[in-house]
Amino acid sequence: MRGPLTALEIAHELKITKEGVRQQLVKLTEEELIEPQEESKGVGRPQKTFSLTANGNAKFPDTHAELTLKLITIINAMGENTMQAVIDVYEETGKKKYHEEIDTIHNLELKIEKLVEIRTREGYMAEYSKNDEGYLLVENHCPICAAATICQGFCSSELNTFRSVLGKDVLINRVSHIVSGERRCAYQITLN
Repeated sequence: MRGPLTALEIAHELKITKEGVRQQLVKLTEEELIEPQEESKGVGRPQKTFSLTANGNAKFPDTHAELTLKLITIINAMGENTMQAVIDVYEETGKKKYHEEIDTIHNLELKIEKLVEIRTREGYMAEYSKNDEGYLLVENHCPICAAATICQGFCSSELNTFRSVLGKDVLINRVSHIVSGERRCAYQITLN
C-alpha cells in the first residue's frame, strides 16, 4: 500500500529492527516477491528501496482471473454490442449498490470515506487523503486487473460509478492507472 520503501521505513512500519527486516527482504527477494531498486536523491549513496514484483502482486486476491478472461473472450466473440451491454449492466449494478450505501451521506469527505470502505471490502485496498485540490482516492490493488487489461470498459464504468455516487458538484479525474503500468489507480476529486 505504501509503494517502494527503504528497509528503515519498513522497520518503522512493522515496528521491528532494521536487521530483522533485512533478513525478511533477502528471503522475499530470493522468492522473487519483491525487488530492490536504487534511487539517487542528491548527494551521497543511492537509497535502496523495495517494491512488489508481479509475483508479489499475484499473492493478493485476483477475483478468479482465468474464468473472467475466458468469459470476456467469449462475450467479445459474440460482438462489440454484447460486450458493451455486459459493461452497461456491470455499471448499473455497481451504481445501484454504491448509491444504497452512500446516498444518505451529504458531506463529500464522508462520502469518499464510505466509498473507500466499500472499495476496500471489494479488494481494492483503497485509501484517501486531502490535498490542495480536494481529495486523492487511491486504490493500491485491482482485483479485476486481468479483466480490465483486456477490456478497459470496466475501468470507465468504475469511474462513471464514482462520478454518479459522489454527485454532480464533484469532478473526478484518474491521475494514475494500474492498467497503464503504474503501481496503483488514483483519482483526484475536486468540487466543481
